[in-house]
Amino acid sequence: MDPIIIRAEGARVTLYPDGPDWQGAPAATLGNFSSKDAAGGRVVLAQALTQARALGIRQLIGPMEGDTWHSYRFITESDDSPPFLLEPTNKPHEPALFTEAGFQPIGRYFSARVALNQTADNPPPAPEGFTITPWSGADPEALFGQVFDLSVEAFSRNAFYKPISRQAFLAMYMPVVPLMKRELIFFATTPKGRLMGFLFGIPNYAEGPQTKTVILKTYASLMPGAGRHLAHAFHSAARALGYDTAIHALIHEDNLSALRSAVEGAQVFRRYTLFGLRLA
Repeated sequence: MDPIIIRAEGARVTLYPDGPDWQGAPAATLGNFSSKDAAGGRVVLAQALTQARALGIRQLIGPMEGDTWHSYRFITESDDSPPFLLEPTNKPHEPALFTEAGFQPIGRYFSARVALNQTADNPPPAPEGFTITPWSGADPEALFGQVFDLSVEAFSRNAFYKPISRQAFLAMYMPVVPLMKRELIFFATTPKGRLMGFLFGIPNYAEGPQTKTVILKTYASLMPGAGRHLAHAFHSAARALGYDTAIHALIHEDNLSALRSAVEGAQVFRRYTLFGLRLA
């Protein structure tokens, strides 16, 4: 079923009827939420819940633009620093509108900063069974094709996972290619050349072209230990390029990467929440 855009005075939200599963049952999602003020936000949320009930929807997740491949989560705690590149944003009053409507937290996330002169000086033990190499910069479409295959395998066990097509994946990521620096993209491969992990880093161009901050945007691994080595390669390369700060972006509080970020001394500066609602 196609997404349904719902509007009220100064507010809007999109209902995605075919969302991911939540605790083993289908759910719809509410995304693209925007409200000029709390009054308009309450009205549009009430209309969305009415529409969802009319469609027989029993569970709602939000904010989420249909799936976790696209934008999701509210900022619910912040040091008020400017948003970094590709970070989801929202107005401060908006999360409370979801809780007023009956939504409860179902996922918590954070972003943290670390000084590269701190984390790049702590190399892990030598890798066993894989090699870490930077991207050559060649054939980005082939690169993202490999990344898609590994992402499907690595992320399919995650909560709220919903598959997408290879075409849809490439349509999301290929426009980002001009922003990439090949020196900040790494792969973990076996001696036989099988891809077992990847890491995408990107400068925080939201600060301008001369930014000194890099973002550890996404990584996935199918082999224990590969994530730690990918992160160290990223931190070391970023420091060598003249960056001084790394952002560990949008990490689930329960992920191993959350523990690793803390061990490296990263300081949390933003927290995010994903909400869920079971409809009567």
